[in-house]
Amino acid sequence: MFQASVLASGSKGNSILIRTESTKILMDAGLSGRKTIDFIRSIKLDENKLDAVVISHEHSDHIRGAGIICRKFKIPLYISKPTYEVCKERLCTIPAGEKYFSDRSTFTIGNIEIKAFQSSHDVVDGNNFTLKKIGDDTRKLSIATDLGFSSKLMIMQLKKSTSIILESNHDIKMLLEGSYPPHLKQRIKSKQGHLSNEQAVGVISQVVHPGLKNIILAHLSEENNLPKIAEKLMRDYLKSINHDLQLIVASQYRSTKLIDV
Repeated sequence: MFQASVLASGSKGNSILIRTESTKILMDAGLSGRKTIDFIRSIKLDENKLDAVVISHEHSDHIRGAGIICRKFKIPLYISKPTYEVCKERLCTIPAGEKYFSDRSTFTIGNIEIKAFQSSHDVVDGNNFTLKKIGDDTRKLSIATDLGFSSKLMIMQLKKSTSIILESNHDIKMLLEGSYPPHLKQRIKSKQGHLSNEQAVGVISQVVHPGLKNIILAHLSEENNLPKIAEKLMRDYLKSINHDLQLIVASQYRSTKLIDV
């Protein structure tokens, strides 16, 4: 077993649950403790068996519930040292301790091997991740959100993935014509901002291969995107290359089903 569910995704809070037969981890915990537990229960899993929380960066929609979850379930927090230093007051005490990782480092939690790689976002030390189940080289999960552009490093890391959770934050036209002030529009469009729907398709065009079987589009803007727009653009591209896979759009308000990585 090697499964994943995007518990919630968007500017109000992000969290992804990954599990094997013996290990269960949260990638980011940007929801309240109560909401995190409710979302875990919504996919019929037991929140009491979490092993760790892994943090990608310090923005509140990724760390809001991290300290609470770690304290409640007495589990460690995996985080980069620079990220911890800028958000430790918000995290408060972590009784089970902080475990630090660095860019391009590989670490293990139970029987899950995680590789961190740098993301281009307006944070002190943003990271994205690839995950594998130890002893199983046939499956690979990649998580790439909160990034302003697709670097060569990111493309290299996403290659040979069987499942990808990928940011598809905004529709360019909706962003430009929307109500956000100019400086915020520029931030979102910048190389330290967020991937557009078109950029997400561009990423997949560089990493698609016969073994890619799941794509979850994540971190959609409620103001500058619509799920049907992001889904149609990606589905049209996949149809154009005759690649059949499971395409899911993550939501801020309900968890995706557990996918088999």
